[in-house]
Amino acid sequence: MTAELLAAARARQDELIGAVRTLVEVESPSADIDACRSCLTTAANVVATWLGSPPRIEEHEGRPVLRWGPEHPRVLLLGHLDTVWPVGTLARIPWAVDGDRMRGPGVFDMKTGAVQAIGALALLGLDESAGVGLLLTTDEEIGSGCSRAVIEDAARDGEAVLVLEPSVEGELKTARKGTSWYVVQITGRAAHTGLDPERGINALVEAAALVSDAVTWARPELGTTVTPTTARAGVTDNTVPDQAVIGIDVRAWSAEEQQRIDDLARGWRPAHPEAAVDIVGGGINRPAMEESAGAALARLAERCAADLGLAPIGSRAVGGASDGNFTAAMGVPTLDGLGAVGDGAHADHEWASAAALPERTALVAALVSAILARESA
Repeated sequence: MTAELLAAARARQDELIGAVRTLVEVESPSADIDACRSCLTTAANVVATWLGSPPRIEEHEGRPVLRWGPEHPRVLLLGHLDTVWPVGTLARIPWAVDGDRMRGPGVFDMKTGAVQAIGALALLGLDESAGVGLLLTTDEEIGSGCSRAVIEDAARDGEAVLVLEPSVEGELKTARKGTSWYVVQITGRAAHTGLDPERGINALVEAAALVSDAVTWARPELGTTVTPTTARAGVTDNTVPDQAVIGIDVRAWSAEEQQRIDDLARGWRPAHPEAAVDIVGGGINRPAMEESAGAALARLAERCAADLGLAPIGSRAVGGASDGNFTAAMGVPTLDGLGAVGDGAHADHEWASAAALPERTALVAALVSAILARESA
């Protein structure tokens, strides 16, 4: 059965590549809900054609999601179709296949993975009664604020969540850092820089102090990073700025570290007693995904790869987070990085391997089959 899966996947390589192209050529930046909905509709057509039954496109807190299979599946295939690329990027970075490399915005992160999930279900010939579900969201790149609840609800009774995010140098992802982010607004008082600067409260100076303090909150020995990322202040060159906004990104391997940074961020105060500070956005977003969540599934994936005749895959911990962080924190076995082999997530040189596409599709199919067989034995 396993060898047949790989042969069947390779026989459909052109079809798989065509589906990737179809999704890549429908641009879907997270902030553009209409564009995301269009991409979901396109993906729904692929699902209906390949699986013989149409998926559901649902709205959750104003965001569209694609679902196929039971509401609470035994095995959940999880991914997203939103990208970081604005509409119009395709004109600058068009779809192309250059040797083994498929190129285009979102091809690696993670439209190839979405096709692999659909292709795996097609290889197995599963219908919606098989206990396997597919969930594709449209706000993963901006924190999954709207889709988190539906993800957690879908996974709550699950035996495994397989996340089709891209691999890291071909390896699976068994642990991910938790993520937090903060948008901090500092309010001072405007004044003329020539006539009476002393009457002002310089929000930019206070913001600079926040940046200087925030970087000291990191604990490199624990892998905790605190990175100021964005800054806005001032309106004219001759006015003491009365507003400043700072963005801060936090990554940590434990909930304790995330909470420590959260306490520091919320407890920080400007030096000037009349300046005000408010966290106007963000906070603790995705909890850390600990290695224990995916270790057993990674071992099973290695056995499936060997049965397929593929080389050992390998796995590692990575700093980035995904929606798998949510399901792992629930205690549901979660394996990430089952998507594309390639490189360049969020970068102009983004690419995904055409040769690896059928291999990883077969691997996902074999892994789903093994989980179902194991749990029913």
